[in-house]
Amino acid sequence: MPHSPLPIDQSEVTYDHGPDSVPRPDVPRGRTTELSITDPRAFPGTTRSVWVHEPAASTDTPAPVVVFQDGAGFVDPDDEMRATVVLDNLVAAGAVPPLVGVFVDPADGNRNAEYDAADGTYAGFLLDEVLPRVAEVVPISTRPEDRALCGFSSGGSAAFTAAWHRPDAFGKVVGLSSSFPQVAVDHPRLVADEPVRPLRIFLQVGHRDLGWDEPDDNWVAANLEVGAALLRRGYDVRLVVGDGGHDGNHGGVLLPDALRWLWR
Repeated sequence: MPHSPLPIDQSEVTYDHGPDSVPRPDVPRGRTTELSITDPRAFPGTTRSVWVHEPAASTDTPAPVVVFQDGAGFVDPDDEMRATVVLDNLVAAGAVPPLVGVFVDPADGNRNAEYDAADGTYAGFLLDEVLPRVAEVVPISTRPEDRALCGFSSGGSAAFTAAWHRPDAFGKVVGLSSSFPQVAVDHPRLVADEPVRPLRIFLQVGHRDLGWDEPDDNWVAANLEVGAALLRRGYDVRLVVGDGGHDGNHGGVLLPDALRWLWR
């Protein structure tokens, strides 16, 4: 790789998206379908949108799936994540199998209640109320090694929590600037004390994420500590530390590599 000098100011860094995050005229586009989930049992009285992105490449077997939290941001081709563009490019290149993208929005005003909880309620919501609806649109695999959870900020910690509670259903995690400090649990102690789960985990954080120089509620330190705890227990984990603050730029640029690494 060519040498690139480290920036002096770590807070004003913008990464350029690579070719996997840009639409290509020679790559067939998948099909995106929007669903609505109203009054789910897990979160009564709420309504949310879910988008299902099917790969252009057809498959005769149930497809592996990636579930993205904060779905509207990830499905937007003009935002930092550009996940549908990434999925189409990676599938066309054979870098990943034909993946189905599932983009789940939180209910209005209910994001923190859903994403920052330490229990398995959100995992059950995905398994019992979201994925069965997705399966009505496109056949999806039920094997945990074929299912990934991905999210940014509280969506990243929600992805980790859901996989932690249900490793029988989700075997892969992408956590981008995960908001571990907002979850009422000591994640490093949890990882150290509980049996090792069969999880493959990709974590990203920036040097100037929230509270970077504070003794408490420090997003940088928390992500480093979770990564270190996972490494000590022998998890299949990759931790990428970059520059910048609490935004989706670096995580979005890394998303193609994260998915490629998960399905290597």
